[in-house]
Amino acid sequence: MPWSKSGNQQLDLLDAPAEPEVAPVLPAPRSASARSASTVPTASLFEDANNPRTEIPDAELDELADHVRQHGILQPIVVHPADTEGRHQIYFGAKRWRAAQRIGLLEVPVVLRDGPTNPYAQVAENQKRHGLTPLDLARFIRGRIDAGDSNTTVARILGLDLTTVAHHLALLDPPPEADAAMKAGRCSSPRTLHELGKLHAAQPERAAELVAGTDPITRDAVAEIRDTVAQATAAASVHKPRTVRPSQSAQLLSRATGLCERLDAALARLGRAGLGALPIDDVAALRQRVAQLARRIDA
Repeated sequence: MPWSKSGNQQLDLLDAPAEPEVAPVLPAPRSASARSASTVPTASLFEDANNPRTEIPDAELDELADHVRQHGILQPIVVHPADTEGRHQIYFGAKRWRAAQRIGLLEVPVVLRDGPTNPYAQVAENQKRHGLTPLDLARFIRGRIDAGDSNTTVARILGLDLTTVAHHLALLDPPPEADAAMKAGRCSSPRTLHELGKLHAAQPERAAELVAGTDPITRDAVAEIRDTVAQATAAASVHKPRTVRPSQSAQLLSRATGLCERLDAALARLGRAGLGALPIDDVAALRQRVAQLARRIDA
């Protein structure tokens, strides 16, 4: 089965239709660490246990397997040199290798890569071809942080902002509703899942109702419920009489009494200074204000 083909078709970019070949494309220059492509037994390859991609939907793998069956593997799998048992660890191309196994392909094209594994390069390769699931990316971020990288370093290398990093990390310990929505495939946005978690903390019943439905869970849907709850709470607070606990009443009474004593002392000093020297209108306004305060007690 052929494994090379000119043209701009790429193996894993299945989300865009293949374009007809119009001219051969010159191969990209290989790095100094890469050797010439060759074929090896499919069974001699094995996956990197630390590969950031762990979730590959069956439908997606079936589609790739059909593509390989028709066109072969168009881009060699990048592998490390053979170990003592003659087996190669996959660096790039685990998905292609799984597809080859699925259709019973006995040999696959490979390119040897010397040098240590760069985990960030593996993520970049996966994101370029077929984005990692949010959960796979969250696990990778957690692994790099556990290895000593700071949130800022991870965000910079992956081209993310710190808020996005935090939202991904929250996926590793989600509330039940967010976990159910993610596993059911009804929501894959880390930010929306984060908002769903906040809704669960404030209104668990409403969050459960949303998850119990069948429609995709979007940020707009979560925001609509959140805004409805906020409006209902605000309306209820306007019409609900404010209740004051006995202890608060005693504190308020003590404070009002103290203020009255201070007002009485100020008025006494004002009287001794001579009210006749003050503008008549200002004195009248002061008497009216004191009278209004006195009537507040009878209200």
